[in-house]
This record gives sequence, structure tokens and C-alpha cells, in this order.
Amino acid sequence: MKTRIRTGVCVVAALVMVPVLAACGQGGEARSGRTAVPPHASSTGGSGSAGKSAPFPQSARTDAVLPAELPGLGPRTRAEIAPGTRQALVVTGRDRDSTEAEAVLYEKTAEGGWKAGATWAAQNARKGWTEHHVQGDLRSPIGVYGLTDAGGLLTDPGTKLPYDRGRGYTIDGTDSFGQSLRGSFDYVIAINYNRHEGRNPLDWGRPLGAGRGGGIWLHVEHTSPTQGCVALKREVMRELLRTLDPAKKPVVVMGPKADLAE
Repeated sequence: MKTRIRTGVCVVAALVMVPVLAACGQGGEARSGRTAVPPHASSTGGSGSAGKSAPFPQSARTDAVLPAELPGLGPRTRAEIAPGTRQALVVTGRDRDSTEAEAVLYEKTAEGGWKAGATWAAQNARKGWTEHHVQGDLRSPIGVYGLTDAGGLLTDPGTKLPYDRGRGYTIDGTDSFGQSLRGSFDYVIAINYNRHEGRNPLDWGRPLGAGRGGGIWLHVEHTSPTQGCVALKREVMRELLRTLDPAKKPVVVMGPKADLAE
């Protein structure tokens, strides 16, 4: 998938214990306790929304005219979405420095329109967003990225994506705000920024080099901004895992509102 290489890596907090913590953000934010191979300190503290609301409400009007283009996206952003994509998680931040965002999963219908699901609260990196993310900048990368691989500490909830389960997703300790990181990696979906598609989320491969960061994930929130990842409520992560379908070439479109509108 063609992505705009203007974003950066899910940065890792400076207070990590070991560089091997490659996952979610490259350097974990955990200060103490056991950290997962990737303690990418990226958990967030968003107040996730929509409890158990289905991504595609059955109550939606069937006679409504659905938009032919994804709402809120400008021509440059839309051009980055590969042909054949039929699922798009659009994560929209307030501005470049905001840590709060909204996420909506859209699915393309047989008629060619985009049907929106529920709106979920999300959180991104503690310093906001960037078009050129580098390791340690504490900003989430802006762009369009494929969603091809998943994993977690807990059992596969029923996803069609390849799912890697293992103790490598164990993380304890606290982030720089003193918030517990436990459970942040119970469910993760790798965001294909500076990583090799088709490998498990813990893979350390960095096509653009280690300096551009890596280990950017969608994962379970933990009540504070992330190191570069996007965090959502646990039930939302489960819903996404059950809904995303490799046959529909799912992507995440992420960044501040103004940037996505370009």
C-alpha cells in the first residue's frame, strides 16, 4: 500500500527500561515492573466512547444516500488510499497539538458509498501529530496506513486478521504520568508505519531505519496520552478486531482535522 512517508514513528518514552521494547512505540513508557518486548508507551487515556455499539448500526436508514468519498478527507489524503480499500478507520484529531481524537470505521457498500459506524473517542501521542515522525518526538504520524496484522496478550476475540498471541504483549509499571500500563497490549493492531506487513506486531524490522521509529499500534487505552500510537477502549478494540477483514484491505487514516482535509 502506498502511504505518505511524512509521518513518524510511534515514539518511545525516554524513561523506558530497555530498547528491546520495540513494540508500540519503540521504547516503552513503563518505568517499573515487567515491560513487554515493545513497551511502546503508547497507551492513552482517552475516554473511549460507544460501549457496545455495533460499527454498522442496523438502525441506519437504508434509503439514505451514502457519500461517494470519505467525509472530512481532502484530495491529497484520498489519493493515498489504495484502490480496492473497502474499510477505513478514520482517526481525526482536533489540531496538531491535541492528544484527543475521534475514530469512525467506514465500510464501502456494493453501491459504492461509504457507510459510517459509531463514533469512538480515542487518544494519540502526548505532543500531538507530525508529518515527519522520528523516534522520541512523542507525536503520532499523520497519514494513511494499512492494517494487516494483530496480536495481544489475550485470546483472539474472533478476528480475520493474522493474530499473534503471547507473553511478549505483557506490560506492567507506569507511564510518565504515573498511570498504570497494565492491559494496554491485551489487544493490538499494528499500524503499517515503518514496518514489514505480514509480520507480527512485535517484529523489529524498520524499512525506513530505526531513527524513524516504529511499533505504532492501535491498542487498549490506559488513561493518558500515548507515545505515538492510537488508543481506544477495550470493547472498541474487540469490535475492530472482529470487524476488520483482510479481503477489504482495511486502512487507518489518521491526523489532525485540517491535515486530513487537504
